[in-house]
Amino acid sequence: METKEACNCGKKTHRGEEERKIIANRISRIEGQLKGIRRMVQEDAYCNDVLVQLSAVEHSVKSLANHILENHLYSCVSRDLENGKLEVIDELIALFKKFNKA
Repeated sequence: METKEACNCGKKTHRGEEERKIIANRISRIEGQLKGIRRMVQEDAYCNDVLVQLSAVEHSVKSLANHILENHLYSCVSRDLENGKLEVIDELIALFKKFNKA
């Protein structure tokens, strides 16, 4: 079980409607890719073809993560720094360590 510090429970990011729509559309696209892969496996598609599609999903997820990270830096992090909340730096360090795990 994660501690409150690890999960940042109690903190929220208020996104505008347009940003929510962008993220939701990208998640829907990723879900569609995964459903396609499931169908490929059920239909005994060639391993190489499945692996190519898995790579595409991985790229899509990383791209979405980078999009959210960029917005986080420009909104949440910059706001916290402007308000003197330097603990956001520790959060970023922990976040980058998670991103860089193999």
